[in-house]
Amino acid sequence: MAAIATSFSAAAAAVARRRSPAHIRLVARRRLPFCTAASAAPAAAAGFSWADALRVASDTGVGDESDLSGYFQKVDICNRGLDKKGQFVEFLVEDQVVGYIHKGFTQHLRDFHDVFTIVSGHNGNSNVGHVTLHPSLRTPEDRTLAIGDVIKGLGELIPGIRNELYPVTSSYGMPVYFSLERAAAPYFGIKAYGVHMNGYIEKDGEKSLWIGKRSDVKQTYPGMLDHLVAGGLPYGISCKENIIKECEEEAGIPRSMSTNATSVGAVSYMDIDGFRYKRDVLFCYDLRLPVDFVPNNEDGEVDSFRLIPVSHAANIIRRTNFFKANCNLVILDFLFRHGYVDPDCNGYLKLLTSLRGGDCS
Repeated sequence: MAAIATSFSAAAAAVARRRSPAHIRLVARRRLPFCTAASAAPAAAAGFSWADALRVASDTGVGDESDLSGYFQKVDICNRGLDKKGQFVEFLVEDQVVGYIHKGFTQHLRDFHDVFTIVSGHNGNSNVGHVTLHPSLRTPEDRTLAIGDVIKGLGELIPGIRNELYPVTSSYGMPVYFSLERAAAPYFGIKAYGVHMNGYIEKDGEKSLWIGKRSDVKQTYPGMLDHLVAGGLPYGISCKENIIKECEEEAGIPRSMSTNATSVGAVSYMDIDGFRYKRDVLFCYDLRLPVDFVPNNEDGEVDSFRLIPVSHAANIIRRTNFFKANCNLVILDFLFRHGYVDPDCNGYLKLLTSLRGGDCS
């Protein structure tokens, strides 16, 4: 018991040091070369209207239906910078790889030596070999609290704080080692999971998708086209319950309808941008809606909705960058499953496999 008491006292002292004004001021003086004050500001709203999108969508005279190059470009946008993977080191917890951290970003974690342990590479050189947590942080709760304090201390170095926790695990369904602020996920290279739903109707043999246009005041991807329903998968909720929750909040879809949403698979991607390493897996759902259903946003994150023939939505993806990037992958998956991409098109199998180009685990 004395040893346990000592351990808790040490942990408490460590937390106090991390929260000290002097320590936070020390960190605040430092800045990441890839991160400027401007990056913390909301992005500019997309410069297109529904009229622009619908004009592109309905133009059937282009003759590019069998050209998959526009689709490949959208996949590439979600999988940038993979040649820079060597700039990252493993982030280990209990000897399991839970993420990847840029070598440059580790320099800012050195200030928090009672939270992170920076392990040198082989042969005793000064290069970073990997990052792990201080051995005093033994429980998920202790780790969540301690790393949460670090995120606060780093301030604007991690912009866009959402106050939403993501579970940190080696793969889906495995033990959760701690929970991490959503905005910090790519800086620690953890796997992040989400749910995206294709809401569609079928009338007179033609399928149409309900598409949302994000609010112009959203901090991320303002004004871009989006799924009817989509959201990150926070800690402590199942995929199905999350879809049901998001259906109500984002589109006013009652539980009596949303429980019929069908799980149809997943897409994945890896994207490196500066110190950020996104390793995302999106669980995909389809929901066939009544033809007379009209969505209504409840949380203020969507400006408006439009019902668009699936073939027209495909045109928007091929010809523009109007959709939020990862939505393209989920709609592409829908196009494959519902027969809108011809197997005889050049590149069919390559495009199909590229939708799961990330670590889908």
